[in-house]
Amino acid sequence: MDVLYLLVPVSLVIVGIAVWLFLWAVRSGQFEDLDGPAHRILMDDDDTTTPRPPPSKDDGG
Repeated sequence: MDVLYLLVPVSLVIVGIAVWLFLWAVRSGQFEDLDGPAHRILMDDDDTTTPRPPPSKDDGG
């Protein structure tokens, strides 16, 4: 029963830290754009950074 005198304050401190971290994340804008990264991976970027090789003259056509 004496251990409750230690566990209750420790758990309250941990909950307080968790709430503080959540509020910090909300205020700093961590949850502003939840759909952007999910849609960005599906977008096809036309400007590739690796150059394509030139077409060869011997394509058989």
